[in-house]
Amino acid sequence: MNDLFESEINDEIIEEQDTGIWLSIGDLMSGLLMFFALLFVTAMVQVRETQEELQKSQKELQKYQEAFNNLPLVILNTFQQELPPGTEVKVDPKTGDVNIPTAVLFDQNSAELNPQGKKFLQQLIPVYSRIIFSREEFQDAVRHVIVEGHTSSEGEQDFNLRLSLQRAAAVTDYISSELEFATKSQFQQKLLAAGRGEQDADPKTDNPNDRKVVFRFQLRRVNLQNFLTTP
Repeated sequence: MNDLFESEINDEIIEEQDTGIWLSIGDLMSGLLMFFALLFVTAMVQVRETQEELQKSQKELQKYQEAFNNLPLVILNTFQQELPPGTEVKVDPKTGDVNIPTAVLFDQNSAELNPQGKKFLQQLIPVYSRIIFSREEFQDAVRHVIVEGHTSSEGEQDFNLRLSLQRAAAVTDYISSELEFATKSQFQQKLLAAGRGEQDADPKTDNPNDRKVVFRFQLRRVNLQNFLTTP
């Protein structure tokens, strides 16, 4: 009788242990299911955020591209309408580069603006700056306006490089210190000076067209890393 009673007790204990094991397994499976559900939700949120960032970058790139396509023509047309006839300046209709012959601004081998050069900048810069800040897409797209000094291949390379940088700096300094126009504070924040020397000049001939000061845009960068992520 005692043996039967003990056997029944042992069976109940085993049954309870089995039930406990299955409950533990069930709890574990529920926990794993919850974990993978959270992981899935997190992954979907990340995918959605990536898609939104991609769309944002695409819109920014499109906006900057439209600005880059339109701005050169706006500059060209505005200069033709507002600058005095015969003004010695060329605008590249594709890039918007504004080319000014060095002789308009400086005497030979000099990095000091002459009176004619100062008068030229007084006419040019207010119009040029106003164009850049005339539209939100223009001012957003243009990160920097780089003033580049260029020389011909005549003379020593080191001298030409130094002279070109000094001339570019003279132009930016004059704009910042002497000129007054409505968008000056904004324009100053975008201005940079650079010397190119004879790097872009014809190495075989002394071409006067190589002696110039160029206003060139540096466009704002779009986060292109988003384009490498496939949603």
